[in-house]
Amino acid sequence: MRFNPKADISGGRVKDVRGGGGGGGGMGNLPIGGITGGGIGTTIVVVVIYLIVQFAGGGSGGGGPATETDRYDQCKTGADANNSADCARKAVEVSLESYWSQVLPQQTNTAFRPTQVVTFDGSTNTGCGAASKDVGPFYCPTDQTIYLDTTFFADVLEGQLGGQGGDFVEPYVIGHEFGHHIQNLLGTMGRVRTQTGPTSDSVRLELQADCYAGMWAKGATGTTDGSGVKIFESIDDGDIQEALDAAKTVGDDRIQQAGGGDVNKEQWTHGSSAERMKWFKTGYSATNIKQCDTFSAASL
Repeated sequence: MRFNPKADISGGRVKDVRGGGGGGGGMGNLPIGGITGGGIGTTIVVVVIYLIVQFAGGGSGGGGPATETDRYDQCKTGADANNSADCARKAVEVSLESYWSQVLPQQTNTAFRPTQVVTFDGSTNTGCGAASKDVGPFYCPTDQTIYLDTTFFADVLEGQLGGQGGDFVEPYVIGHEFGHHIQNLLGTMGRVRTQTGPTSDSVRLELQADCYAGMWAKGATGTTDGSGVKIFESIDDGDIQEALDAAKTVGDDRIQQAGGGDVNKEQWTHGSSAERMKWFKTGYSATNIKQCDTFSAASL
């Protein structure tokens, strides 16, 4: 992937915070019941690798207010994004906002409201409770914010789970979490009743977020900054393969096997590796958001 050096990314809704975590509270209603029985290892590992949507609730988490850092102050243009992973993250958020601010109202008659990406190190407070460094990327619908500890990709996705990595892995993950924001705006999260199982509502929600990530990946090269300048110069087949490898890496069956356990479909919350790749590809070839309707799909 390469960004247009002339693109303006200075208005991206990405910030970095330090502090503000600690204390009790937890992450609210984490739908991970029974997952540790699948042989993954510890609850911490489960929380990290499952990229779980946080449904409403959770305590304040304690601790004082978080302080915003200057981590993204130097991120002004696409040229900066080509030279910095931090600035690339900001450019991806600008592109996602550009894409969904057009597609959502056009295809669903639903008004778009922006989310933001908050990166942190160690711990921080969220609208869904206290998040620690052991929690992977997640979307909190209570404050409509995506939270991300950037060490996740090297330490967990590549390290613990053996993903191949690459510069389009993080855009896929952020695109997936942004997909949860779209679901929140559409009211789809309210349809979730069953939390585990191969055809559960939780699995359908996650696969749909993968499909939305695929839609954005296909349309990303057409997204523009506030002045109409294209954000991306190119996204190639290698980038899409990196996204597909990441989707495969976080499949429920792959995670269970990585933890040394047997594959148990009744404990699934996100779908298999094959399903996650399938729905990303479905989104990538889709011409309308209705093609990502996993809740009406006869088979996943």
